[in-house]
Amino acid sequence: MESETPRSEIPEQHEPTTRPPGSAPRRSSFGPIDREHPIGGEMSDVLGGILKRARLPWLLQQHSRVPVLAIFSFINGCISIGLMSALALITHTPFIFPSLGPTAFLFFYTPTAPSAASRNTIIGHTIGVLAGYFSLVVTGLTMAGPALSTGVTWPRVIAAALSLGLTSGVMVLLKSPHPPAGATTLIVSLGILTQPWQLFILMVAVVLLTLQAIGINRLAGIPYPLWNPRQQPVESAEKGEKTSRRV
Repeated sequence: MESETPRSEIPEQHEPTTRPPGSAPRRSSFGPIDREHPIGGEMSDVLGGILKRARLPWLLQQHSRVPVLAIFSFINGCISIGLMSALALITHTPFIFPSLGPTAFLFFYTPTAPSAASRNTIIGHTIGVLAGYFSLVVTGLTMAGPALSTGVTWPRVIAAALSLGLTSGVMVLLKSPHPPAGATTLIVSLGILTQPWQLFILMVAVVLLTLQAIGINRLAGIPYPLWNPRQQPVESAEKGEKTSRRV
């Protein structure tokens, strides 16, 4: 009678890690860590595509090393936010605000993830702005100074909680999740930016940063969506489900 091999001893079948030279990597999910993506995400894909366009083969061989990715992230962060800061300085308008930072990082860390899509980015920040301003109207704080200088009062507590709750709920309702929008709504409800013209400039800044992300990611050969998030292939989703069941 043949003994049955225990399931735990059966070697799992893995897809080959090699791919034809010059072809874009195919990944079934966002964030797994492997040799090509040592920090997870897709930043090494973005950097590799840019170096390939720039015809720098000697640096392309090192593009997935953590120190190289750190330098790329540093340079990219300086350029992305530096441009917005310079625009704010020239125009004397709030083209720079805290929640742009995490949005910029999402654009180049996981550009094909749903939360980084153009649609979710713009709609998410719009929801945050409207929810924040609505909370100020409800609590009568539209003309109050920022909480950092006037202090936190009970109306401010209500405004902050209401704005974040509305932002989270409406983003889910509209299927437009974008985590940095949670910071945007607090910027408004805490009184940092409250004037309608400031909120308009805020949204213009979001659109400009999104256009920058489209340009850089498309230049790198990343299929960054122009509007709607890219849907995960059905077979990839089924494979991920089977893997989770096996574990």
